[in-house]
Amino acid sequence: MAPRPKRAEPRPAPRLYLITPPIVDASAFSVNVAEALSAGDVAAVLLRLAEADERSLINRAKALAPVVQDKGAALLIDGHADLVARAGCDGAHLTGIDALREALERLKPERIAGCGGLYSRHDAMVAAETGADYVMFGEPDASGARPAFAAVVERVAWWAEVFEIPCLGYAAALEEVAPLVKAGADFVALGDWLWRDPAQVAAIISRIAPLLRLPETAA
Repeated sequence: MAPRPKRAEPRPAPRLYLITPPIVDASAFSVNVAEALSAGDVAAVLLRLAEADERSLINRAKALAPVVQDKGAALLIDGHADLVARAGCDGAHLTGIDALREALERLKPERIAGCGGLYSRHDAMVAAETGADYVMFGEPDASGARPAFAAVVERVAWWAEVFEIPCLGYAAALEEVAPLVKAGADFVALGDWLWRDPAQVAAIISRIAPLLRLPETAA
């Protein structure tokens, strides 16, 4: 079974998907998240949790869940699909097909199961066939390496042209946002670089907002 082809209909403007740094102090970070969510159209926040015991991980997620969800965004956990329900989150992001398959029974149908770590077209199609709610292209791996940006743009454009399941394009810097939007990303993911200066987070998102407007939706 192949992923369903994309329907011929007007494309909605892409939205933001924010990826946190590894979180230890969720209460302190909640201020930054709230400011970010107030500054632009954010669809989801991916919570990365620093290593800790299970109870601490759950408590961190619980502290951030209402902050994110009350702004109309989804809170996903990076991995840890077993904690999603107990933490009151909306789903999980899984890296690789095996992790996706393992998590689906816990997450579906109530919660979101996204998938990254997809290094070939075949991997992306398998993720969609397996049941991923979205696929992500261009994010760094555990060592910090990522594909060449031109390859990421090519992969997003191919997926956006052919498949209905949403794709996320990972922007490693502000200047990568517009090319991903032009290529057809349904969501643009912003990673650690967004949070390096907490005082600038809202300003950066405000600068990105015009870049997300498609020609047919721009005022």
